[in-house]
Amino acid sequence: MMKKRATLCMLLIHCFILSTISFPLVNATDDSWATLEPMPTARRRLGVAVVDGKIYAIGGFNGTALSTNEMYDPETDTWTTKEPMPSARYGFGITVVDGKIYVIGGCNRWNSWSGANQVYDPATDTWEKLTTIPNEVNFVGATAINDKIYVIGGLATFLPPYISYDLNQVYDTKTDSWDLETPILQQVHDYGSAVVDNKIYILGGYDIGYEPQEKDLTQIYNTENETWSYGTSLPTAIWGAAAGATSGVLAPKRIHLLKENIHYVYDSENDSWTEETPMLTSRSYVSVAVVNDEIYAIGGYDGDNYLAVNEKYTPADYIPEFPSWIVLPLFVFATLAVIVYRKKLHVIT
Repeated sequence: MMKKRATLCMLLIHCFILSTISFPLVNATDDSWATLEPMPTARRRLGVAVVDGKIYAIGGFNGTALSTNEMYDPETDTWTTKEPMPSARYGFGITVVDGKIYVIGGCNRWNSWSGANQVYDPATDTWEKLTTIPNEVNFVGATAINDKIYVIGGLATFLPPYISYDLNQVYDTKTDSWDLETPILQQVHDYGSAVVDNKIYILGGYDIGYEPQEKDLTQIYNTENETWSYGTSLPTAIWGAAAGATSGVLAPKRIHLLKENIHYVYDSENDSWTEETPMLTSRSYVSVAVVNDEIYAIGGYDGDNYLAVNEKYTPADYIPEFPSWIVLPLFVFATLAVIVYRKKLHVIT
């Protein structure tokens, strides 16, 4: 009977430890911003992407187009220089599929658009050239769902009549081929974009066209049935902003849209917008990355200077991860405790 109790005790202790691995400790926080180590290279309109918890800051503009590739490690707050892009660009779309970073389109110098489609493998620190995008486009976003990359809208030309595309150009990473899907409802460029539950959200933007206008639109693309719809409009029209989505695991599932002193937050479940604490450093053309549901706002332009600023936002109700390093010691301690307990029972009996 005593042995059964000891065995049950050991199982309960082990189950407790395993539960701490699966679920974060509940220690919710208020929202806050923190200043981190700046990029080695100041720039705006760069692309950022996350692979294995590391942030890659690629390309951009600081008076000239850049091919720079710098990696940030949030755990050590340090930057490392990586293999640069084959072609210097800014204003391109960037996204991740299967641990590789795809950089598509953009501008390589004033009024010179690029159709380049290049992929970076962080594991080997190498680049590969892929099939170019059919319609060259600049100031555009790229979003990935499964094996496909969606490059939506964008600026077609910076010469009269200044047209923004309504195109929805889709790249299949498995076949290295392009296709067209349902065009966006309102053509835009310089928008913020994010993916939530396999839906693509195109937020704000600018349509130069014949009637210049900033947009306050929330345009939603359902990739499953290839249809568009409108969500609740932004509180104000905005362009040149960047967006990132938290997953709902460590922070509430939201889309955060950042520019200058604006920090809009979209709740896709109830289709509503709220405002939260803006960035510490007011800037436009900032780039956003999300790691473990914390938001990193990197680079940008303050109207006078290209910036290397790196700031981290921790959302309200954020729940810190359980430190993985403590799991093994706890498991060993619990096992030893049960062994000692069983030995004592054996002596008593």
